[in-house]
Amino acid sequence: MSDAIKHECGIALLRLLKPLEYYKEKYGTAFYGIQKMYLMMEKQHNRGQDGAGFASIKMDVKPGQRYISRVRSNQQQPIQDVFAQINDRINEELTNHPEYADNVALQKEMIPYIGEVYLGHVRYGTFGKNSIESVHPFLRQNNWMHRNLIVAGNFNLTNVQQLFNSLVELGQHPKELADTVTVMEKIGHFLDDEVSDLYQDCKNEGYTKQEASAVISERLNIARILRRASKQWDGGYAMAGMFGHGDSFVFRDPAGIRPAYYYQDDEIAIVASERPVIQTVFNVAYDDVQELEPGHAIIIKKNGTISVKEIIPALPKKACSFERIYFSRGSDAEIYTERKQLGRLVLPDVLKAIEDDTDNTVFSYIPNTAETSFYGMVEAAQDFLNDRKNNEILRRRSELTEDTLKELLSVKIRTEKIAIKDAKLRTFITEDSSRDELVAHVYDVTYGVVKPEDNLVIIDDSIVRGTTLKKSIIKMMDRLNPKRIVVVSSAPQIRYPDCYGIDMARLEGLIAFQAALELLKERGLQHIVDDVYAKCKVQENLEDADVVNHVTEFYAPFTDQEISDKIAQMLTTKGVKAEVKIIFQTVNNLHLACPKNLGDWYFTGDYPTPGGNRVVNRAFINFYEGNDARAY
Repeated sequence: MSDAIKHECGIALLRLLKPLEYYKEKYGTAFYGIQKMYLMMEKQHNRGQDGAGFASIKMDVKPGQRYISRVRSNQQQPIQDVFAQINDRINEELTNHPEYADNVALQKEMIPYIGEVYLGHVRYGTFGKNSIESVHPFLRQNNWMHRNLIVAGNFNLTNVQQLFNSLVELGQHPKELADTVTVMEKIGHFLDDEVSDLYQDCKNEGYTKQEASAVISERLNIARILRRASKQWDGGYAMAGMFGHGDSFVFRDPAGIRPAYYYQDDEIAIVASERPVIQTVFNVAYDDVQELEPGHAIIIKKNGTISVKEIIPALPKKACSFERIYFSRGSDAEIYTERKQLGRLVLPDVLKAIEDDTDNTVFSYIPNTAETSFYGMVEAAQDFLNDRKNNEILRRRSELTEDTLKELLSVKIRTEKIAIKDAKLRTFITEDSSRDELVAHVYDVTYGVVKPEDNLVIIDDSIVRGTTLKKSIIKMMDRLNPKRIVVVSSAPQIRYPDCYGIDMARLEGLIAFQAALELLKERGLQHIVDDVYAKCKVQENLEDADVVNHVTEFYAPFTDQEISDKIAQMLTTKGVKAEVKIIFQTVNNLHLACPKNLGDWYFTGDYPTPGGNRVVNRAFINFYEGNDARAY
């Protein structure tokens, strides 16, 4: 993606179902779980590179022995930093105590981080926050083992203020207004309720206080706790948690906005944000990795019992389509196929833009995530060329010679690696002119492969703000002196902010919004801006369920093509000699390519939860009033 946007988090939950001695004997180390967690987190570094955290729980330890370990980092390479700290500590213990080397019981008792339950998290900083306090997992501590709660997630809730207020009404005093803290305290409140009720049951049944602890751990109903805690949650989430005694869970939102996959056998149970992570790290087949259904939680009890239970009734599934277009690893079999299909489906519009002249067209892509859709586009172009060859051969079959047939068959689709992404350039200079000069050099180009009569078609996975296109890519492409530059987005026009994880909170930052605003001004339709603002303001104090997305009316006067043409005009700076065209995928084609991920609110404004409509209206109000605050 040429426009850097921050999004998503990656979660990894691992439960070892055998005694640690088993892994020492079979795999040669009792640190098997730590090694696998490193790999699972590293394989998800695409989902977050600003912070990483790791937590582990030792089960069945003696009183006074530490059983929870946690380490977090917001360093430049946080995953490596987390595991360097873990590795250094383990090596220090093994060096100072050689007697631990082959004694798994002593390793578990004396060395931190080794255990049976592990939770890992990678993140991008949102809301401008990337302090160590914002890095997951979060920890809620208590002297009662089963009241200790560790939470990490890939999520964003749209109604944090409402949830915060409900905690205050319960008599709590949350330390900050943040969705992670709010979620953890919400779960924690109902965990406390559940434990108190179970303790009373144990007391009535004649158990001593010491005996009651084990009984409570066994009877703790995780599904009921999650059901009560999540009653008011509005947003997209894959929430993971561990309890101090050893129970764990991952819970997915009822619209399936955020992804979660799991695998289990007699040795391990694993949950991660992406399927290929599990396949690669544990060498298991595609069909053995299951998708966690929306509204369901996978619950792993301390005794090793694993169940998948409905927590909230599922809504119409609106899994995030941006997962497929950009964020998830392209090594997933389904995602790879879908991205190729996105490239194939956009070709008819490309052919129209180049007037079917594939002979004088060079096809390329903007590295790195657009490469797969590029393959699909080129395959479709090759099919187009083959049809043209077949028709020409049939038309001229009576007069063909060996030489003319060779000449016909020698025509190929021309593909080149035109754009080469340079190392990320950083600057301490704050002047806009100086910064723009550096942005212009983010990409290098390959000289000598484009002729003056050529079209240059270059595909990107999506166009969000268009900043890098305007300040770097189009200028660099123009240096090659093509007749026409066609920039293709494998995603539709991004018109609306996200409120479920992607850091796109401000409408005016979206190039499609800017283009529609310019068209409204040009055509004397500025009153629509005032009308939309007035309608949004009227709804400010309504319940979320009653709010309507009025921002759709902002785009209503224009066709997709009109907005695309205006975007092309806005991204073409003075001095660019080539004709510039911008092509976007259609929403219908997006759904054809990604039939299981129909969450398209970025493009259509069709938000899967009521809170989304409130957020988009608030974003418009902020734009109109010149308020730089976030909409959620």
